[in-house]
This record gives sequence, structure tokens and C-alpha cells, in this order.
Amino acid sequence: MELADHMAGQLARSARVLEAMAGDAALCATAARVAKVTVAALQGGRKLLLCGNGGSAADAQHWAAELVGRFLHDRPPLPAIALTTDSSALTCIGNDYGFDQVFSRQVAALGQGGDVLFALSTSGNSANVLAALEAARARRMVCVGFTGAREGRMDALCDHLLRVPSTETARIQEGHEALGHALCAAIEAALFPPPGP
Repeated sequence: MELADHMAGQLARSARVLEAMAGDAALCATAARVAKVTVAALQGGRKLLLCGNGGSAADAQHWAAELVGRFLHDRPPLPAIALTTDSSALTCIGNDYGFDQVFSRQVAALGQGGDVLFALSTSGNSANVLAALEAARARRMVCVGFTGAREGRMDALCDHLLRVPSTETARIQEGHEALGHALCAAIEAALFPPPGP
């Protein structure tokens, strides 16, 4: 019974963060702006690059897969690239230039003006994510940050910042996952609206 109580408590903590996000008008407005600029970029023939470490790397890969594959409906694929998936590039860059450059070198190689970078860092201070944002800004890309309640160095590097109202890494990651799914749904609906009745 104690373990069941623990599980219920964890789920309740997650629910409270998600409820706070749903009730945060500023966060929802920022997410809507992010959806609009991403849709505009994709309509203009641009692409989406995504990066993060650990659980955030998994989120980057997950969201890219939802856009290249499908989310809620069958439709044409969308150009989204997770910068966390090429083991040869990651290990080559890490070995030759250092781990802090594993994303920025890929942004420099693949990013173009008008592309969108989704940069995930629960702390807001991941060195390789900061370097990716700096590289993206140098290429006039749109920079979107996903972070937690605490201010971080990434704040000043982002055009749009989605801040989950928590300081717990697990809760922040859960909030990011919910935001990512909401954005995938909004992007898909805007670009490929379902046929009318």
C-alpha cells in the first residue's frame, strides 16, 4: 500500500504542474506563437532542428519523429531533424572539438536563415545547447527554448522561451513532453487541416 501511495503522490505532482501550465495564459500564448512561427517556417520551405541532452535528447528525437512520420493524422512528412541521433557526428565532433560543440557544429552545417531550432535544457545552462543557440542566432534562425522555472543563460539567446513552472527535472521533462505534443498537434492541424464535413 505504501508503494501505491507513493505512485499516487508522484502522479499528483505531475498533474499539478500540467494544470499550472494549462492555466498559465502567458505560457499558452508563447506556445501559440511558437506554433505559428514554426508553421510559417515550414510553409516557407524551411526546417526544424532539435537538440537536448539525456531525457531532452529523447524528447528531441520523439518530436522529430512525430513530424517526419505522423502525429494524429496521415499526411505528408515534415522536415525535422534531431541533432542527437547521428552517433558518428556526435563522437567525431566530441572527440575533435569537445562535447560542448556537438550540436553547434551540426547547426553550422545544416541550419539556414529562417529555420527553427528547438533547444531543450531543463536547467537552461547546458553548454552544448547554449552553443547551438549561438550558432543558430548567427545564421538568423528562429530560436525556441524549452526550460524550467529557474532563469538560465539560454533565456537571453531565445526568441521564444517555454518555461515549465517547476524546478524538478522530472516535472520539467514531463512539461516539455506535453508542450511538444501540443505543438506537434498544432503544426499538423495548421498545415494539414482535416477535410470539412
